[in-house]
Amino acid sequence: MSLFEVNPDKCNRDGICVDECPIKIIELKDKKLVPVPVAGADELCINCGHCVAVCPTAALSHKYLAPEQCPPVKKEWLEDAARAEHFLRSRRSVRTYKKEAVDRDTLSKLIEIASYAPSGHNTQPVRWHVIYDSGELRRQIGMVVDWMRYMIKEQPEMAAAMHMELVVGAWEFGIDVVCRDAPHVIVAHGLQADMTAQTACTIAMTYLELAAPSLGLGTCWGGFFSAAAMFWPPLQKALGLPEGNACYGAAMVGYPKYKYQRLPMRNTPQVTWI
Repeated sequence: MSLFEVNPDKCNRDGICVDECPIKIIELKDKKLVPVPVAGADELCINCGHCVAVCPTAALSHKYLAPEQCPPVKKEWLEDAARAEHFLRSRRSVRTYKKEAVDRDTLSKLIEIASYAPSGHNTQPVRWHVIYDSGELRRQIGMVVDWMRYMIKEQPEMAAAMHMELVVGAWEFGIDVVCRDAPHVIVAHGLQADMTAQTACTIAMTYLELAAPSLGLGTCWGGFFSAAAMFWPPLQKALGLPEGNACYGAAMVGYPKYKYQRLPMRNTPQVTWI
């Protein structure tokens, strides 16, 4: 088939797909006909699926995506403003976890949900790496602590700003401040040469942490772990990411030990208007 096909019996010639295409490669020259791809559309299309998703009559089928492959939007499930605010404000960074492991199917579902996060030009550059084994995770946390010892010696001002001496001291006392005794860590990584990868990983990790409570999970961004993964060769080797890839985010994951009861306040937004 061509880039897409339009069922003339279903199409109502409203031009919505033309307006919504982000690359502007759909045209409707004659209201008596149906939308068609412009010249060179195959090379320009980013396969975002907007044209299929937005068509009210399911008339348009992309060569890589048919309407029947796309679940319908359930309007009754959509949040109103108050519920959306409550959902977002109720998110908490979890730092106290139960000792039990999360089964792999649940973590896979969490990553699947996060994979629907947007990315620049729909490049979908995010790759995932799960440190599932608790023994291996503890070994790698030890490497984060080694990186901190190096930073304390070689870059004391930065180490002091990040309270690394306290973290190292806690580790030596048997307390894990790096990953908070979480049973697992999920890493989002991508090609360093891909200019969209870092931002895409950040957005995907945000999706991941927002989706986690729906699966009974808690998460917390692993800032120390991420920083060490960017700069400490022993940890990079232990992670074993593909050549040319970098860690752009790490999250602790596990079952929360406690439930939060209230929504804390935050500073008033600082906004400028032009």
